[in-house]
Amino acid sequence: MLNRRFLLAHPAHFIALGGGAGLSRLAPGTAGTLWAWAVFLLLQVWLTPWQMGWVIAASILVGWWACTVTAQHMGVADPGAIVWDEVIAFWLILWLVTPATFGGQLGAFLLFRYFDAAKPGPVRWADSLFKGFGWRGGWGIIFDDLVAAFCTLLVIAIWRSL
Repeated sequence: MLNRRFLLAHPAHFIALGGGAGLSRLAPGTAGTLWAWAVFLLLQVWLTPWQMGWVIAASILVGWWACTVTAQHMGVADPGAIVWDEVIAFWLILWLVTPATFGGQLGAFLLFRYFDAAKPGPVRWADSLFKGFGWRGGWGIIFDDLVAAFCTLLVIAIWRSL
């Protein structure tokens, strides 16, 4: 079911699957986060930080719709192929830690992937709050990644304060 035809069958699919990054057979969440990193680096050339903030805010709202529709079309409440949640969460992280060296961005990437994949404490709690289909389930797909982003930013803030 997950193929290029599905990706292009509906605009929500294209968005939710991160332009195709979610079709990766190996670690689609990591592929989506890497795609987000590359796109962020391109966008920051043309957008001011303020404009990037608006893009992220709009991406959350559009992503909520896209994730809701795509999950319903797939018949799976929180499919791993949906990576838009990783995209917006990692854009948020990069936006808030910029300026950062490549090493700092790599550290943010590794921390975020840890929190997103392992789902410790608060991320597991957030992941359990909004389950199912419809708008509630669509928000649930995004919400746990935003909490993982918050945890990542908290660790980075503590690290920077030492």
